[in-house]
Amino acid sequence: MLKVQEIRELIEVIDQSSIEEFTFEQEGSKIKIKKKSEGKSVIHSIQPMESVAVQQPVTVHQPVEQKQTTPAPAVAVSEQVQTNTNEVAQENLHKITSPMVGTFYHSQSPDADPYVKVGDKVSNDTIVCIVEAMKLFNEIEAEVNGEIVEILVKNGQLVEFGQPLFLVKPE
Repeated sequence: MLKVQEIRELIEVIDQSSIEEFTFEQEGSKIKIKKKSEGKSVIHSIQPMESVAVQQPVTVHQPVEQKQTTPAPAVAVSEQVQTNTNEVAQENLHKITSPMVGTFYHSQSPDADPYVKVGDKVSNDTIVCIVEAMKLFNEIEAEVNGEIVEILVKNGQLVEFGQPLFLVKPE
């Protein structure tokens, strides 16, 4: 089953595209997203498909049905308002994103100081973190001159490809 953040990202991609309807099936779940006439995506239905025999315990999610007239996707309204407020505030900020799936580290070793902290000035070649993937430690550069406004992930957290790691106020 997709995580809430993955569903949000999927909705954003659909909203920004010319796609009118999208269906996604994975691991026994199905998500169908349709755009309304004003261009906003809504989740039309989430329904479990036939289950398969699994050796390990599995959390079962009940299907969530929403009418097509409901403007909000399958997230709480307060979360959506908070997300929209954050998006407006973050419009003029540069996002440093993860170039790969891996583990985020804020320093080169557990006892070392972090590469950057909130308020630090960075240049385009400043190393801001490391993303470890398959025993390879990849140094991530800021790629912009500015000031670190927010660190969006925690040390040791798994990150996805394209996931925002830092917000930078460009100079």
